[in-house]
Amino acid sequence: MRVAVTGANGMLGGEAVARLGAGHEVLALGLGPGRPPEGAYTWVEADLGDGRSVEAALLDFRPDAVLHAGAVTDVDGCERDPDPAWRVNAGGTQQVARACRALGARLVYVSTDYVFDGAAGPYSETDLPNPRGVYAQSKLAGEWVALSIAPDSAVARVAVVYSGRATARPTFATQVVEKLRRGEVVKAFCDQWTSTTLAASGAAMCLELLLETSYRGLLHVSDATVLDRVDFARRVARRFGLAGEIVPVLTADVKLPAPRPLKGGLRVEKAAEMLRNKPLSIDVALERFREEWARRPAG
Repeated sequence: MRVAVTGANGMLGGEAVARLGAGHEVLALGLGPGRPPEGAYTWVEADLGDGRSVEAALLDFRPDAVLHAGAVTDVDGCERDPDPAWRVNAGGTQQVARACRALGARLVYVSTDYVFDGAAGPYSETDLPNPRGVYAQSKLAGEWVALSIAPDSAVARVAVVYSGRATARPTFATQVVEKLRRGEVVKAFCDQWTSTTLAASGAAMCLELLLETSYRGLLHVSDATVLDRVDFARRVARRFGLAGEIVPVLTADVKLPAPRPLKGGLRVEKAAEMLRNKPLSIDVALERFREEWARRPAG
């Protein structure tokens, strides 16, 4: 099967490219530094925000299926400068969806728990979104674009994606490990409840949804545990055998440009029932995170 992945130099997209490997002809689309892990794929640099290059690459490659994981994900950056968020998260998704419609290709668009306002989570697929910031609004617009333009499409929502791979970008989870190892204090929000998503697990569920089902609509594919960020940090520390100070802070006490959902999180019962790759408990996810970290090159 011919499969294309956007955002292929991101955490979830890179994991997806690595997992496709044998048995598929893979087009990896991305922009900027970094590449997916070594493997059998064709890399194309293309800009989701330019209105044309990703769509042209897809039409040239003619995939049977597309995992659209590319996005502008800097929540505060989106709030400070909305234009790239709208050009990429909404306009870029329009490029991808138009190509999928023209080719008759299946599409899975990767979205976020931020489409919910965080007033009464955790949220199921039937709960109504209420995005509060530019990032959240642009990602919800991408959901609508994907589902309305591409006939054979689904939306996979994730939350707080993290990875232990050496090539993955820094995240809250990796910062906890690195700061505690340096003897530094870790500050964590005690009033933000959320789900997390180990990138490898999220990628496995997204690819199964894309390639092994005909499901259309919304599906939550995060890890299964909802917890606050202090609890998450402490669990990371315990899993890595690290001591140190983890200081609870309130969101309101930190001047952040973009609003955050406070009582958030995703309910994943539907994915657990539907998919062979099940959402992971936090303990299983963090053990796999530690194993990924242990495979990093020394030094």
